Amino acid sequence: MIISRKSIPRRAFLRGTGAALALPMLDAMTPALSAEQPRPVRLSFIEVPNGIRMDKWTPAAEGADFALTPTLEPLADFRDRMLVLSGLDQHEAAALGFEVGGDHPRACAAWLTGAHCKMTSGADLRAGISVDQVAAREFGKYTQLASLEIGLDPPDVVGACESAYGCAYYNTISWRNETTPLPMENRPRAVFERLFGAGGTDPKTRLILRRESRGVLDAVNDDVRRLRGKLGGADRGKIDQYLDAVRDVERRIQLAETQDSRDLPRLEGPAGAPAVFSEYYKLMTDLMVLAWQTDMTRVCAFQIGHEMGGRAYPEVGFGDAHHSVTHHQGDQNKIDKVIQIDKFQTKLLAYHLDRLRSTPDGDGSLLDHSLILYGSSISDGNLHLYTDLPVLLIAGGVGGIKGGRHVRYPRGTPMNNLFLTMLDKANVPNVERLGDSTGRLALPSV
Repeated sequence: MIISRKSIPRRAFLRGTGAALALPMLDAMTPALSAEQPRPVRLSFIEVPNGIRMDKWTPAAEGADFALTPTLEPLADFRDRMLVLSGLDQHEAAALGFEVGGDHPRACAAWLTGAHCKMTSGADLRAGISVDQVAAREFGKYTQLASLEIGLDPPDVVGACESAYGCAYYNTISWRNETTPLPMENRPRAVFERLFGAGGTDPKTRLILRRESRGVLDAVNDDVRRLRGKLGGADRGKIDQYLDAVRDVERRIQLAETQDSRDLPRLEGPAGAPAVFSEYYKLMTDLMVLAWQTDMTRVCAFQIGHEMGGRAYPEVGFGDAHHSVTHHQGDQNKIDKVIQIDKFQTKLLAYHLDRLRSTPDGDGSLLDHSLILYGSSISDGNLHLYTDLPVLLIAGGVGGIKGGRHVRYPRGTPMNNLFLTMLDKANVPNVERLGDSTGRLALPSV
Protein backbone atom coordinates (compact mmCIF):
# COMPACT_ATOMS: atom_id res chain seq x y z
CA MET A 1 0.00 0.00 0.00
CA ILE A 2 1.35 3.42 -0.92
CA ILE A 3 1.00 6.06 1.79
CA SER A 4 1.42 9.68 0.80
CA ARG A 5 1.63 12.89 2.76
CA LYS A 6 -1.20 15.37 3.01
CA SER A 7 -1.52 16.99 -0.41
CA ILE A 8 -4.74 19.03 -0.29
CA PRO A 9 -5.37 21.77 2.29
CA ARG A 10 -8.61 21.53 4.29
CA ARG A 11 -9.84 24.91 3.04
CA ALA A 12 -9.14 24.17 -0.63
CA PHE A 13 -11.53 25.51 -3.26
CA LEU A 14 -12.35 24.69 -6.85
CA ARG A 15 -12.28 27.97 -8.71
CA GLY A 16 -13.63 29.16 -12.05
CA THR A 17 -15.32 32.14 -13.66
CA GLY A 18 -17.75 33.56 -11.14
CA ALA A 19 -17.57 30.59 -8.78
CA ALA A 20 -15.59 29.22 -5.86
CA LEU A 21 -16.62 25.76 -4.70
CA ALA A 22 -15.51 24.56 -1.28
CA LEU A 23 -14.60 20.89 -0.97
CA PRO A 24 -15.98 18.29 1.44
CA MET A 25 -13.67 16.47 3.84
CA LEU A 26 -11.44 14.08 1.86
CA ASP A 27 -8.95 11.41 2.93
CA ALA A 28 -6.29 13.38 1.05
CA MET A 29 -6.75 16.23 3.55
CA THR A 30 -5.73 14.02 6.47
CA PRO A 31 -1.99 13.56 7.11
CA ALA A 32 -0.90 9.99 6.45
CA LEU A 33 -0.41 7.74 9.49
CA SER A 34 -1.78 10.44 11.84
CA ALA A 35 -4.54 9.82 14.36
CA GLU A 36 -8.04 10.54 13.08
CA GLN A 37 -8.82 14.14 13.79
CA PRO A 38 -12.08 14.65 15.71
CA ARG A 39 -14.82 15.97 13.46
CA PRO A 40 -16.21 19.41 14.30
CA VAL A 41 -19.62 19.55 15.93
CA ARG A 42 -22.39 21.29 13.99
CA LEU A 43 -25.31 23.07 15.63
CA SER A 44 -28.74 23.71 14.17
CA PHE A 45 -31.80 25.39 15.68
CA ILE A 46 -35.11 24.80 13.89
CA GLU A 47 -38.27 26.67 14.91
CA VAL A 48 -41.82 26.00 13.79
CA PRO A 49 -44.37 28.79 14.38
CA ASN A 50 -47.61 28.99 16.34
CA GLY A 51 -47.03 26.17 18.80
CA ILE A 52 -47.54 22.39 18.62
CA ARG A 53 -50.40 20.26 19.94
CA MET A 54 -48.74 19.00 23.10
CA ASP A 55 -51.15 16.08 23.69
CA LYS A 56 -49.99 14.62 20.35
CA TRP A 57 -46.34 15.53 20.94
CA THR A 58 -45.47 14.54 24.51
CA PRO A 59 -44.89 10.82 25.21
CA ALA A 60 -46.86 9.39 28.13
CA ALA A 61 -43.92 7.41 29.54
CA GLU A 62 -40.51 8.70 30.55
CA GLY A 63 -37.17 7.04 29.96
CA ALA A 64 -36.29 4.67 27.13
CA ASP A 65 -39.60 2.83 26.87
CA PHE A 66 -41.75 5.69 25.65
CA ALA A 67 -44.09 5.18 22.71
CA LEU A 68 -43.81 7.59 19.80
CA THR A 69 -46.74 9.99 19.71
CA PRO A 70 -48.59 10.74 16.44
CA THR A 71 -46.56 13.90 15.80
CA LEU A 72 -43.25 12.13 16.45
CA GLU A 73 -44.06 8.98 14.46
CA PRO A 74 -42.43 10.26 11.22
CA LEU A 75 -39.13 10.35 13.13
CA ALA A 76 -39.17 6.64 14.04
CA ASP A 77 -35.98 5.95 12.05
CA PHE A 78 -34.14 8.41 14.29
CA ARG A 79 -35.57 7.30 17.63
CA ASP A 80 -32.17 6.16 18.94
CA ARG A 81 -30.81 9.68 18.43
CA MET A 82 -33.81 11.57 19.84
CA LEU A 83 -34.23 13.20 23.21
CA VAL A 84 -37.74 14.47 23.88
CA LEU A 85 -37.26 17.04 26.64
CA SER A 86 -40.28 18.13 28.70
CA GLY A 87 -40.65 20.74 31.42
CA LEU A 88 -38.51 23.47 29.82
CA ASP A 89 -39.80 27.08 29.88
CA GLN A 90 -38.92 30.42 28.37
CA HIS A 91 -40.06 32.65 31.22
CA GLU A 92 -38.92 35.84 29.50
CA ALA A 93 -41.61 35.46 26.84
CA ALA A 94 -44.30 36.30 29.40
CA ALA A 95 -45.82 39.79 29.52
CA LEU A 96 -44.88 42.33 32.13
CA GLY A 97 -47.65 44.18 33.91
CA PHE A 98 -47.72 47.18 31.58
CA GLU A 99 -47.48 45.23 28.31
CA VAL A 100 -50.51 44.66 26.11
CA GLY A 101 -50.68 41.80 23.60
CA GLY A 102 -47.41 40.79 21.93
CA ASP A 103 -47.53 37.08 22.87
CA HIS A 104 -46.09 35.88 19.56
CA PRO A 105 -43.26 38.44 19.14
CA ARG A 106 -42.10 38.01 22.73
CA ALA A 107 -42.06 34.23 22.30
CA CYS A 108 -40.12 34.41 19.05
CA ALA A 109 -37.54 36.85 20.45
CA ALA A 110 -37.05 34.84 23.64
CA TRP A 111 -36.83 31.37 22.10
CA LEU A 112 -33.04 31.27 21.56
CA THR A 113 -32.12 34.22 23.79
CA GLY A 114 -33.94 33.75 27.08
CA ALA A 115 -34.35 37.54 27.05
CA HIS A 116 -37.45 39.71 27.32
CA CYS A 117 -37.81 41.90 24.24
CA LYS A 118 -38.60 45.60 24.46
CA MET A 119 -42.13 46.58 23.49
CA THR A 120 -41.46 48.82 20.49
CA SER A 121 -42.28 49.10 16.82
CA GLY A 122 -39.40 51.49 16.14
CA ALA A 123 -35.70 51.07 15.57
CA ASP A 124 -34.93 50.75 19.29
CA LEU A 125 -35.27 46.97 19.30
CA ARG A 126 -33.85 45.06 22.24
CA ALA A 127 -33.69 41.40 23.20
CA GLY A 128 -30.47 39.44 23.79
CA ILE A 129 -27.78 37.43 22.06
CA SER A 130 -29.09 34.08 20.83
CA VAL A 131 -27.38 30.75 21.48
CA ASP A 132 -26.60 30.20 17.78
CA GLN A 133 -24.63 33.45 17.72
CA VAL A 134 -22.72 32.53 20.88
CA ALA A 135 -21.60 29.40 19.02
CA ALA A 136 -20.94 31.40 15.83
CA ARG A 137 -18.48 33.65 17.66
CA GLU A 138 -16.35 30.60 18.36
CA PHE A 139 -16.88 28.51 15.22
CA GLY A 140 -16.53 31.54 12.96
CA LYS A 141 -12.82 31.49 13.75
CA TYR A 142 -12.51 28.33 11.64
CA THR A 143 -15.11 28.70 8.87
CA GLN A 144 -15.74 31.09 6.01
CA LEU A 145 -19.24 31.92 7.29
CA ALA A 146 -19.77 32.28 11.02
CA SER A 147 -23.39 31.16 10.69
CA LEU A 148 -26.25 30.72 8.25
CA GLU A 149 -29.72 32.11 8.96
CA ILE A 150 -32.45 30.59 6.78
CA GLY A 151 -36.17 31.35 6.70
CA LEU A 152 -39.14 30.36 4.57
CA ASP A 153 -41.06 33.62 4.87
CA PRO A 154 -40.07 37.05 3.49
CA PRO A 155 -38.06 39.06 6.03
CA ASP A 156 -39.14 42.47 4.73
CA VAL A 157 -42.31 43.01 6.78
CA VAL A 158 -41.88 46.29 8.67
CA GLY A 159 -43.73 48.40 11.21
CA ALA A 160 -45.92 47.04 14.00
CA CYS A 161 -47.28 43.48 13.63
CA GLU A 162 -48.94 42.90 17.00
CA SER A 163 -49.89 45.66 19.44
CA ALA A 164 -46.83 47.87 19.79
CA TYR A 165 -44.34 45.15 18.86
CA GLY A 166 -42.37 45.58 15.67
CA CYS A 167 -42.44 43.04 12.86
CA ALA A 168 -38.68 42.70 13.22
CA TYR A 169 -39.31 40.48 16.24
CA TYR A 170 -41.16 38.02 13.98
CA ASN A 171 -38.66 38.10 11.16
CA THR A 172 -35.86 36.22 12.91
CA ILE A 173 -34.92 33.86 15.72
CA SER A 174 -31.27 34.92 15.62
CA TRP A 175 -29.76 37.92 17.47
CA ARG A 176 -26.12 38.93 17.13
CA ASN A 177 -26.39 40.99 20.31
CA GLU A 178 -29.05 42.77 22.34
CA THR A 179 -29.89 45.29 19.63
CA THR A 180 -29.07 43.48 16.37
CA PRO A 181 -31.54 40.93 14.96
CA LEU A 182 -30.13 38.98 12.02
CA PRO A 183 -32.26 38.69 8.86
CA MET A 184 -33.30 35.20 7.80
CA GLU A 185 -32.47 34.63 4.12
CA ASN A 186 -35.42 33.09 2.25
CA ARG A 187 -34.08 33.27 -1.33
CA PRO A 188 -32.50 29.98 -2.45
CA ARG A 189 -30.39 31.71 -5.10
CA ALA A 190 -28.98 34.16 -2.56
CA VAL A 191 -28.03 31.31 -0.20
CA PHE A 192 -26.46 29.34 -3.05
CA GLU A 193 -24.37 32.29 -4.23
CA ARG A 194 -23.35 33.11 -0.66
CA LEU A 195 -21.97 29.59 -0.40
CA PHE A 196 -20.53 29.12 -3.88
CA GLY A 197 -20.30 32.51 -5.59
CA ALA A 198 -16.74 33.87 -5.62
CA GLY A 199 -16.31 36.77 -3.24
CA GLY A 200 -15.81 40.02 -5.12
CA THR A 201 -16.93 38.57 -8.44
CA ASP A 202 -18.58 41.09 -10.73
CA PRO A 203 -22.38 40.60 -10.37
CA LYS A 204 -22.70 41.03 -14.16
CA THR A 205 -20.52 37.94 -14.67
CA ARG A 206 -22.74 35.85 -12.40
CA LEU A 207 -25.81 37.13 -14.23
CA ILE A 208 -24.34 36.17 -17.61
CA LEU A 209 -23.55 32.66 -16.33
CA ARG A 210 -27.08 32.28 -15.01
CA ARG A 211 -28.67 33.46 -18.25
CA GLU A 212 -26.52 31.00 -20.19
CA SER A 213 -27.77 28.26 -17.82
CA ARG A 214 -24.18 27.57 -16.86
CA GLY A 215 -23.95 26.25 -13.33
CA VAL A 216 -21.26 26.45 -10.69
CA LEU A 217 -19.90 23.06 -11.77
CA ASP A 218 -19.58 24.17 -15.38
CA ALA A 219 -17.53 27.14 -14.22
CA VAL A 220 -15.08 24.96 -12.26
CA ASN A 221 -14.84 22.01 -14.66
CA ASP A 222 -11.12 22.43 -15.32
CA ASP A 223 -10.33 22.44 -11.60
CA VAL A 224 -12.53 19.35 -11.09
CA ARG A 225 -10.61 17.39 -13.72
CA ARG A 226 -7.26 18.35 -12.25
CA LEU A 227 -8.38 17.48 -8.73
CA ARG A 228 -9.79 14.05 -9.64
CA GLY A 229 -6.43 13.14 -11.15
CA LYS A 230 -4.78 13.62 -7.72
CA LEU A 231 -7.26 11.57 -5.69
CA GLY A 232 -7.66 7.94 -4.79
CA GLY A 233 -10.79 5.95 -5.59
CA ALA A 234 -12.58 6.62 -2.29
CA ASP A 235 -12.03 10.40 -2.55
CA ARG A 236 -13.16 10.44 -6.17
CA GLY A 237 -16.40 8.82 -5.03
CA LYS A 238 -16.88 11.48 -2.35
CA ILE A 239 -16.22 14.25 -4.84
CA ASP A 240 -18.66 12.79 -7.36
CA GLN A 241 -21.41 12.44 -4.72
CA TYR A 242 -20.86 16.00 -3.52
CA LEU A 243 -20.81 17.50 -7.02
CA ASP A 244 -23.99 15.61 -7.90
CA ALA A 245 -25.67 17.18 -4.87
CA VAL A 246 -24.50 20.67 -5.84
CA ARG A 247 -25.71 20.21 -9.41
CA ASP A 248 -29.10 18.93 -8.22
CA VAL A 249 -29.61 21.91 -5.88
CA GLU A 250 -28.67 24.37 -8.60
CA ARG A 251 -30.94 22.62 -11.10
CA ARG A 252 -33.88 22.95 -8.70
CA ILE A 253 -33.16 26.65 -8.17
CA GLN A 254 -32.95 27.26 -11.92
CA LEU A 255 -36.21 25.38 -12.46
CA ALA A 256 -37.97 27.48 -9.83
CA GLU A 257 -36.60 30.68 -11.39
CA THR A 258 -37.76 29.58 -14.83
CA GLN A 259 -41.23 28.88 -13.51
CA ASP A 260 -41.32 32.29 -11.81
CA SER A 261 -40.44 34.02 -15.09
CA ARG A 262 -43.30 32.43 -17.04
CA ASP A 263 -46.73 33.98 -17.37
CA LEU A 264 -48.22 32.24 -14.33
CA PRO A 265 -50.58 33.44 -11.60
CA ARG A 266 -48.74 35.29 -8.87
CA LEU A 267 -47.39 32.86 -6.27
CA GLU A 268 -46.55 33.61 -2.67
CA GLY A 269 -42.84 33.54 -1.98
CA PRO A 270 -39.65 35.03 -3.40
CA ALA A 271 -38.23 34.55 -6.89
CA GLY A 272 -36.51 31.21 -7.09
CA ALA A 273 -38.60 29.60 -4.34
CA PRO A 274 -40.56 26.52 -5.42
CA ALA A 275 -44.30 27.05 -5.22
CA VAL A 276 -44.85 23.75 -3.37
CA PHE A 277 -43.90 24.21 0.28
CA SER A 278 -42.31 20.79 0.80
CA GLU A 279 -40.07 21.34 -2.24
CA TYR A 280 -39.10 24.76 -0.91
CA TYR A 281 -38.29 23.30 2.51
CA LYS A 282 -36.22 20.47 1.04
CA LEU A 283 -34.28 22.82 -1.24
CA MET A 284 -33.32 25.10 1.65
CA THR A 285 -32.36 22.22 3.93
CA ASP A 286 -30.26 20.69 1.14
CA LEU A 287 -28.39 23.99 0.96
CA MET A 288 -27.74 23.76 4.70
CA VAL A 289 -26.44 20.22 4.25
CA LEU A 290 -24.02 21.46 1.59
CA ALA A 291 -22.89 24.27 3.89
CA TRP A 292 -22.02 21.74 6.59
CA GLN A 293 -20.52 19.22 4.18
CA THR A 294 -18.03 21.81 2.93
CA ASP A 295 -17.45 23.24 6.43
CA MET A 296 -18.44 26.66 5.13
CA THR A 297 -20.26 27.08 8.44
CA ARG A 298 -21.05 24.96 11.48
CA VAL A 299 -24.05 26.89 12.77
CA CYS A 300 -27.53 27.16 11.22
CA ALA A 301 -30.73 28.83 12.42
CA PHE A 302 -33.81 27.77 10.48
CA GLN A 303 -37.14 29.56 10.90
CA ILE A 304 -39.84 27.54 9.14
CA GLY A 305 -42.39 30.35 9.34
CA HIS A 306 -43.30 33.60 11.02
CA GLU A 307 -45.43 33.65 14.13
CA MET A 308 -49.00 34.65 13.20
CA GLY A 309 -48.09 34.19 9.53
CA GLY A 310 -50.79 33.53 6.98
CA ARG A 311 -49.13 30.48 5.42
CA ALA A 312 -51.35 27.51 4.59
CA TYR A 313 -50.26 23.98 3.68
CA PRO A 314 -52.49 22.73 0.84
CA GLU A 315 -50.37 19.58 0.65
CA VAL A 316 -52.07 18.29 3.78
CA GLY A 317 -55.48 18.63 2.17
CA PHE A 318 -56.90 21.98 3.23
CA GLY A 319 -56.21 25.68 2.76
CA ASP A 320 -56.72 27.09 6.27
CA ALA A 321 -53.90 29.32 7.52
CA HIS A 322 -51.81 27.67 10.22
CA HIS A 323 -52.18 30.45 12.76
CA SER A 324 -55.95 30.65 12.41
CA VAL A 325 -56.53 26.96 13.16
CA THR A 326 -54.28 27.08 16.24
CA HIS A 327 -56.89 29.42 17.74
CA HIS A 328 -59.39 26.60 17.69
CA GLN A 329 -61.32 27.44 20.90
CA GLY A 330 -62.11 23.77 21.25
CA ASP A 331 -63.34 23.25 17.69
CA GLN A 332 -62.30 19.63 16.99
CA ASN A 333 -62.20 20.20 13.22
CA LYS A 334 -59.57 22.92 13.68
CA ILE A 335 -57.68 20.85 16.25
CA ASP A 336 -57.46 17.98 13.76
CA LYS A 337 -56.02 20.35 11.17
CA VAL A 338 -53.33 21.55 13.59
CA ILE A 339 -52.38 17.93 14.28
CA GLN A 340 -52.03 17.27 10.54
CA ILE A 341 -49.81 20.35 10.11
CA ASP A 342 -47.61 19.33 13.05
CA LYS A 343 -47.10 15.85 11.59
CA PHE A 344 -46.44 17.26 8.12
CA GLN A 345 -43.64 19.37 9.61
CA THR A 346 -42.00 16.43 11.39
CA LYS A 347 -42.14 14.45 8.13
CA LEU A 348 -40.11 17.24 6.55
CA LEU A 349 -37.69 17.16 9.49
CA ALA A 350 -37.24 13.43 8.85
CA TYR A 351 -36.19 14.25 5.27
CA HIS A 352 -33.59 16.72 6.55
CA LEU A 353 -32.21 14.23 9.07
CA ASP A 354 -32.02 11.51 6.44
CA ARG A 355 -30.00 13.78 4.15
CA LEU A 356 -27.56 14.45 6.99
CA ARG A 357 -27.35 10.73 7.80
CA SER A 358 -26.55 9.86 4.19
CA THR A 359 -23.80 12.49 3.85
CA PRO A 360 -20.34 11.14 4.82
CA ASP A 361 -18.28 13.07 7.35
CA GLY A 362 -14.99 11.57 8.48
CA ASP A 363 -15.61 8.12 9.91
CA GLY A 364 -19.36 8.71 10.12
CA SER A 365 -22.01 11.05 8.76
CA LEU A 366 -22.95 14.68 9.26
CA LEU A 367 -25.76 13.54 11.52
CA ASP A 368 -23.26 11.69 13.72
CA HIS A 369 -21.49 14.96 14.41
CA SER A 370 -24.45 17.29 14.90
CA LEU A 371 -26.69 18.68 17.62
CA ILE A 372 -30.08 19.70 16.21
CA LEU A 373 -32.73 21.44 18.27
CA TYR A 374 -36.30 21.34 16.94
CA GLY A 375 -39.37 22.89 18.50
CA SER A 376 -41.60 25.91 18.86
CA SER A 377 -41.44 29.06 20.97
CA ILE A 378 -45.02 28.41 22.13
CA SER A 379 -46.49 25.20 23.49
CA ASP A 380 -50.25 25.82 23.37
CA GLY A 381 -51.01 28.03 20.35
CA ASN A 382 -54.57 28.58 21.48
CA LEU A 383 -53.65 29.90 24.93
CA HIS A 384 -50.17 31.28 24.08
CA LEU A 385 -48.25 29.35 26.72
CA TYR A 386 -44.45 29.51 27.08
CA THR A 387 -44.21 26.74 29.65
CA ASP A 388 -43.40 23.07 29.04
CA LEU A 389 -42.31 23.86 25.49
CA PRO A 390 -42.05 21.23 22.75
CA VAL A 391 -38.32 20.50 22.63
CA LEU A 392 -36.63 17.78 20.59
CA LEU A 393 -32.86 17.34 20.60
CA ILE A 394 -31.31 15.17 17.90
CA ALA A 395 -27.88 14.04 19.06
CA GLY A 396 -25.75 11.55 17.18
CA GLY A 397 -23.66 10.64 20.19
CA VAL A 398 -21.99 14.07 20.37
CA GLY A 399 -20.35 14.57 23.74
CA GLY A 400 -21.50 11.16 24.94
CA ILE A 401 -25.20 12.07 24.79
CA LYS A 402 -27.45 9.00 24.81
CA GLY A 403 -30.58 9.27 22.68
CA GLY A 404 -33.80 7.29 22.64
CA ARG A 405 -35.15 8.91 25.82
CA HIS A 406 -38.03 11.05 27.02
CA VAL A 407 -36.76 13.19 29.90
CA ARG A 408 -39.00 15.32 32.10
CA TYR A 409 -37.36 18.10 34.09
CA PRO A 410 -38.80 19.91 37.11
CA ARG A 411 -41.48 22.45 36.28
CA GLY A 412 -40.05 25.88 35.50
CA THR A 413 -36.60 24.73 34.31
CA PRO A 414 -35.15 27.46 32.03
CA MET A 415 -34.68 26.27 28.44
CA ASN A 416 -31.43 28.24 28.39
CA ASN A 417 -29.94 25.66 30.76
CA LEU A 418 -30.18 23.25 27.82
CA PHE A 419 -28.37 25.77 25.61
CA LEU A 420 -25.44 25.98 28.02
CA THR A 421 -25.14 22.19 27.94
CA MET A 422 -25.33 22.14 24.13
CA LEU A 423 -22.53 24.71 23.94
CA ASP A 424 -20.43 22.60 26.30
CA LYS A 425 -20.99 19.48 24.16
CA ALA A 426 -20.03 21.45 21.05
CA ASN A 427 -16.79 22.60 22.72
CA VAL A 428 -17.71 26.29 22.87
CA PRO A 429 -15.65 27.54 25.83
CA ASN A 430 -16.19 30.09 28.57
CA VAL A 431 -19.97 30.50 28.49
CA GLU A 432 -21.21 30.70 32.06
CA ARG A 433 -24.58 32.34 31.53
CA LEU A 434 -27.06 32.95 28.73
CA GLY A 435 -30.26 34.92 29.17
CA ASP A 436 -32.15 33.61 32.21
CA SER A 437 -30.09 30.43 32.63
CA THR A 438 -29.52 29.12 36.14
CA GLY A 439 -27.03 26.34 35.38
CA ARG A 440 -26.40 23.36 33.12
CA LEU A 441 -29.02 20.78 32.16
CA ALA A 442 -28.14 17.14 32.76
CA LEU A 443 -28.66 14.98 29.66
CA PRO A 444 -28.63 11.16 29.48
CA SER A 445 -25.14 9.88 28.71
CA VAL A 446 -23.63 6.62 27.55
